[in-house]
Amino acid sequence: MEQDLQRFEDKLNHFVTLFHRLRTENNELRQSVASKADEVKRLAEKLDQAKTRIEALVAQLPEN
Repeated sequence: MEQDLQRFEDKLNHFVTLFHRLRTENNELRQSVASKADEVKRLAEKLDQAKTRIEALVAQLPEN
């Protein structure tokens, strides 16, 4: 019985450690995703600005 309790305690400690490690990793991944989302938004805005500038330049080109 004592061995069973010790094995259970060891497994429980292992799962608690794993839980904390995975929670930390999950938080880091969430931060990374948020950062990448911000970067995508910033790049999309820059792309829109470049598109607007190119369209303005194309409109200034002579017809012939």
